[in-house]
Amino acid sequence: MESYVPVLLMGAAAVVIAGGVFVLTSRSGPKNYTPEKMEPYESGWETTGSQGIRLSVKFYLTAILFVIFDVESVFLYPWAIRFRALGWVGFGTMLAFLAVLGLAIFYVFRKGALEWEK
Repeated sequence: MESYVPVLLMGAAAVVIAGGVFVLTSRSGPKNYTPEKMEPYESGWETTGSQGIRLSVKFYLTAILFVIFDVESVFLYPWAIRFRALGWVGFGTMLAFLAVLGLAIFYVFRKGALEWEK
């Protein structure tokens, strides 16, 4: 349990600093709310069109697939750090993991989940 103390202290410090910055910025400086400032905008341009536009499922599917494969690729870093200590068992395990990942990406391509034009 003693090894977690530095991590917990760092997490507590991060929360205190982030909270302090948030409070300081919200409390300092004059607030001059005008109709122009309260109007919604998008990247500095005046918004036009309907707000209820339904996006295609392809956008969401691509985003979800990116997150899934991105998170899975994060597991490669700790394995690479401990590569020698894990030995052949760790190597075989990572090959199996990469094989499953490869099959998953092959399945995604085969189903046409990443094709924009159909």
